[in-house]
Amino acid sequence: MKDVKKFKAAHAVQNWLSGGGTKAAIFQGDCEKLLAALPPDSVDLIVTSPPYCMGKAYEKGDDIEVFLKSHERVLPLALRALKPGGSLCWQVGFHVKNGVVVPLDFLVYQALSKFPEMQLRNRIIWTFGHGLHCTARFSGRHETVLWYTKGDGYAFDIDAVRVAQKYPGKTHSRGPKQGLPSGNPAGKNPSDVWEIPNVNSNHIEKTSHPCQFPVGLAQRLVRALSKPGDVVLDPFCGVASAGVAALVEDRRFLGAEIDVAYVETAIERLIAAAAKTVPFRPADRAIFVPRSTSGVAKRPEGFAVPMVDACTTDGFVLNQDSESHFDL
Repeated sequence: MKDVKKFKAAHAVQNWLSGGGTKAAIFQGDCEKLLAALPPDSVDLIVTSPPYCMGKAYEKGDDIEVFLKSHERVLPLALRALKPGGSLCWQVGFHVKNGVVVPLDFLVYQALSKFPEMQLRNRIIWTFGHGLHCTARFSGRHETVLWYTKGDGYAFDIDAVRVAQKYPGKTHSRGPKQGLPSGNPAGKNPSDVWEIPNVNSNHIEKTSHPCQFPVGLAQRLVRALSKPGDVVLDPFCGVASAGVAALVEDRRFLGAEIDVAYVETAIERLIAAAAKTVPFRPADRAIFVPRSTSGVAKRPEGFAVPMVDACTTDGFVLNQDSESHFDL
């Protein structure tokens, strides 16, 4: 494991932080012990997704109070370890119990409002096309990432995360550049709504972890909010998806995980990431759309027709081959 170090004593991580050594380190134990042992102002970026307290095997309870109490302990320790100008990316979804939904990012926002140095820069919507089909409410197809910075002077590299222009042929309508392309040839800002497939049973990244988030989600954050060589921390690292993103982008990674089996899986993935052989779906890969001739795209008789095929306006039938000046 020349590229990855495993620690069972939290204080030993301090030597790793001082530089040199391996590209990644995992502390096998409670993240609160690791965070308490970290020197102040020692990490550049925190990317994590804490337990939602939904009763999963790796969680300590299924009650909102457990979530709140955990954050009361963890957040001050995490913010202490974050460098001035560093970024905190806290990815959460919804706590659902007996059909009642609680948006966890509201609770995280409330908790972080107690720290005036933490500035909310974006509430990023991560949307995905597949998941549990609900029958008594609309099916959930998004979660959120709260991006905070510890004060100003933070790293933000928009050029590292640009996406292809939607209308690359659009031109300037007037002025000295009239007729020339009006968009940035390098691409556009990806906005604060990101469509990245979640990790389902057929996903290339799937492991035994029931709730891992995709590497691509962390990859975009790592690219935009840190620099090569920076230290990325995930205090709830699971199988180290954030760590894979960090190593792929030539950052260093430090994680904590209490489950022994997940630690071993994380180490395997980090070793592969350091060697650039880890399988993952990049953040900038286009969403797959099946061809109309494929079996899954053929519409059986009686199935609903999408609005874009059925909608009419002023006697004009809109279909997938026609242009419109408004969104349907």
